[in-house]
Amino acid sequence: MSEHLTDNNLPESGLNAPVFSVSEISGHLKRVVEDSFAFVRVRGEISGFKRAASGHLYFRLKDEGAVLDGVCWRGTAQRLNVDPEDGLEVIAVGRLTTYPGRSNYQIVVESMEVAGEGALLKLLEARKKALAAEGLFDESGKRPLPFMPRVIGVVTSPTGAVIRDILHRLNDRFPLRVLLWPVLVQGEGAGDQIVNAIAGFNRLKPGGTIPRPDVIIVARGGGSLEDLWVFNEENVVRAAAEVPFP
Repeated sequence: MSEHLTDNNLPESGLNAPVFSVSEISGHLKRVVEDSFAFVRVRGEISGFKRAASGHLYFRLKDEGAVLDGVCWRGTAQRLNVDPEDGLEVIAVGRLTTYPGRSNYQIVVESMEVAGEGALLKLLEARKKALAAEGLFDESGKRPLPFMPRVIGVVTSPTGAVIRDILHRLNDRFPLRVLLWPVLVQGEGAGDQIVNAIAGFNRLKPGGTIPRPDVIIVARGGGSLEDLWVFNEENVVRAAAEVPFP
């Protein structure tokens, strides 16, 4: 004999499951996400980039199938080796967290790098075009190299092969006074150190105890495009363009 169930006598399976408040379930999800994704590397294209007055950075990482919200707090943003902008493909390193107030999740970025040589070349061409439009590469702004400088300033690593090569060639051909301003030539903070070195040489007085150089060499050895990228940073280009000597 068949049995028919009505709405009044449906089995009550599931009524014994615990009942969570919205805050409880949100808190549980937050713990699961943060425990499972405490360190991630995410590749995606930046879109909707905003730099808040507070210094925090807000953006989205996207690919052809999904979008991930991202935030980079001010202290970290000041140390990034990349200038984030819309359309730039990057690898963001950080941790995932949730924002219960809007029921979404995001990556809190601790560091960032440009994703691949193609993206770097694209960024380089765009940067060159923008700076050229400002006149930074105009022939009228270039200073002639002195035929025989009295003092040469060198901005490079004090432990690399470059400074040894420079001193060796000068000693072979015509010994001159060389002032070395030691800097990092890649990695975090390298660009700022190079900018400070160029500006520091510029602050020296001609003919002083430590004289201002007649010419500056900013150099490093070989390497990949990524290794050499610090020399393409906008602040380094502007620092070189501002000094009154080559």
